[in-house]
Amino acid sequence: MSLSTGIGSFPGDDDRAYAEAVRVVLGELPDLPHVPELPGRGAIATMTGRALAVVDGVTADLQPAGWRLTDTSGIDHRRARSLLAQDLDQVEEQAQEHRGAFKTQVAGPWTLAATVEKPRGDKVLSDHGARRELAQALAEGVRGHVADLRRRLPGVDRLVVQVDEPALAAVLDGKVPTASGFGRHRTVDLPEASAALEWVLAAITESGAEPWVHSCAPRSRWSLVRGAGAVGLSADLAVLDAGDLDAFAAAVEDGGTIALGLVPTSEADLTDAVLVERVLRWLDMLGLDPAEVGERLVVTPTCGLAGASAVWARRALELSREAALRLG
Repeated sequence: MSLSTGIGSFPGDDDRAYAEAVRVVLGELPDLPHVPELPGRGAIATMTGRALAVVDGVTADLQPAGWRLTDTSGIDHRRARSLLAQDLDQVEEQAQEHRGAFKTQVAGPWTLAATVEKPRGDKVLSDHGARRELAQALAEGVRGHVADLRRRLPGVDRLVVQVDEPALAAVLDGKVPTASGFGRHRTVDLPEASAALEWVLAAITESGAEPWVHSCAPRSRWSLVRGAGAVGLSADLAVLDAGDLDAFAAAVEDGGTIALGLVPTSEADLTDAVLVERVLRWLDMLGLDPAEVGERLVVTPTCGLAGASAVWARRALELSREAALRLG
């Protein structure tokens, strides 16, 4: 049987909306629910803010230009950590009876390096030592995050940690703008790019969880991602091209998981049958038998569900579940 889950983000801008998001996720995605993320609550709840709440031994503050590393935690960094703990309290309360699998998400080392500034400005990406330190701090923070979730959710026997790397392609292609906006940061060598991912993915594996990597950007170097230790690959089906097929097919053949973003974030007149047909055509290109893929195939909405209406967000999860059931 195929499974269904969400990418992570969900609409809403307050604590009441978060509690409702947890309830919806647990109800619509019983086989693989996830920790919802509501970036509509501000910078402390965005992908970067959430990851900085997880990192260990690194402090930051929110500046007009965005998040910046600092000598001591600023008030916004402390608020980000408090909000994450508060959200996990809500997940713990509602998911006490949940058994089986569960998923959480965290921004990856290269997306953090491309979005967080050094103490004196410009992105962490511009400094070899700084990006190494941030990646290692993230790896250590993830260990603690996994331990915390295991304590809170004792009935979970399969914990997935999805590492979000939407900026990986831009980092490797030299497309991340400098602080002035007039230049671009140098490309990162593939061995260094792989090493930073390896630290984070290894920390997840060593903590007894399952490492996935998600990206909604084209040219995300899925072979590199697999080589770094990802056992799950997650992407919007629409951004995958012929060059990605080998990595996704190999992931399945090696016993890993592929998660395909199918349901759009904007309202559309779709049925689960239409979605299933798209998946079957794609699997046929890979030479994979749907019946043999089974639970290694996961159906998800596409990226950006935070921008949808609450009604459509629920429907998107429902369609994902219905498509997964039909594929099964």
